[in-house]
Amino acid sequence: MLKTRILTVLIALPLFLSALFYLQDIFWATLLLVITVIGAREWCHLARFSVRNTVIFMVLTTLLGGELLFLLSEAVQSTPYAYTAVWIYALSTLFWIGCVPLMLKNSTVMHHTLVMMGIGWLVLLPTALALYQLRAISPVLLLGFMGTIWVSDTAAYFTGRAFGQHKLAYHISPGKTWEGVAGAMFAVLLYGLVWVYVFADGAHLQSLVPLLLVLAILGIIGDLFESLVKRQAGLKDSGRILPGHGGILDRIDALTSTLPLAILALLVFNSSLL
Repeated sequence: MLKTRILTVLIALPLFLSALFYLQDIFWATLLLVITVIGAREWCHLARFSVRNTVIFMVLTTLLGGELLFLLSEAVQSTPYAYTAVWIYALSTLFWIGCVPLMLKNSTVMHHTLVMMGIGWLVLLPTALALYQLRAISPVLLLGFMGTIWVSDTAAYFTGRAFGQHKLAYHISPGKTWEGVAGAMFAVLLYGLVWVYVFADGAHLQSLVPLLLVLAILGIIGDLFESLVKRQAGLKDSGRILPGHGGILDRIDALTSTLPLAILALLVFNSSLL
């Protein structure tokens, strides 16, 4: 399994980086739409939609995702800091900060079809738009925000394995511990300081580092939320498209809860953080 996971990363990561830095905007948008549609199919499986509702959700997701990406691509041609999708990012942030913690506390997600469709769109669509707009601002900046999640996940895993004794949410994800969370926060703090002093000449210390810490916390919440949905569906992984890693949602769970806030913060404070 470990060899399979490593092989998948060795293949997928260079492909992703090539797409991030070299794909033309139209092909980047197309790639994001494809990823969104695949994620939508996995969400249908997790939400246990009927065949009819799956078709409806998939069609509407494709139409909504395509239209929103088109409108955003038109807007960022004038300025990458376009406010076209700001209300979508705000809704996403409210969902992750206000609603998801309550679901995690109660260890349940309402399985009403319309509610699950709405949640699916809140998970998938703002993420696709954030990926597009952050890349329009700077591919390096997008990679930096994604790196925050990778650093957080890696530090949490190794710190948890070495020192973890106090479970974070045993009923949702037995492997996560408070020690892992502490390790993740410390690693992200160091990551933020390196970003500020090595790559930004000391600028944005008071805004960037706190933002990265908040993103790390939201990344953990996003991870727990997907674990909760999978647990309710009786599934280990959201899909099988990535050998050794599961599905698309398994790989972007923390990004869905963090990237919309990252771009929202940039738009609100109008700072590139480069």
